[in-house]
Amino acid sequence: MIDNKADNLKGVLGRKNKKMTPQRRKILDIFAEHPHEHLSAEEIYDALRLQQETSIGLATVYRTLDLLTELGVLSSIELHGVNRYELNQSTPDSPHQHHHLICLRCGKVMEFHSPLTAPLEKEIRKQTGFHVHDHQLKFFGYCEDCQRELAEEKAKAETEKEE
Repeated sequence: MIDNKADNLKGVLGRKNKKMTPQRRKILDIFAEHPHEHLSAEEIYDALRLQQETSIGLATVYRTLDLLTELGVLSSIELHGVNRYELNQSTPDSPHQHHHLICLRCGKVMEFHSPLTAPLEKEIRKQTGFHVHDHQLKFFGYCEDCQRELAEEKAKAETEKEE
């Protein structure tokens, strides 16, 4: 999939009078190595460092992320006060992104797919005339692991209280 994205990106970059540089390719490769993850600029920079890639600075990472987001190759979402990026999975047939479930305790981000937003968008258009182009939906709560840990902590506290 990343090869198709890279080939498409070459065409898009060419139309914008920009090139597929080795730095841009290496940053795209990081996303291929971390599918379905929501990476910050610093995490991408750290991954490049782990690969012994010292020719790409943090400023280059930020500029590349901005460009790839502008071109629609990446999508960006703000999570926990940090912009995070992932490969844009939308297509002309399926233009919307998935939704995000965010654990308030551990910070884990999970993806959630649901067809329920299409009827909502139709209802919005019917009631208001507003045409939704895209949306981002984030749910905040507690993942299963944290729910279990919180229940164990509560049980332990109640046991200690009884003693």
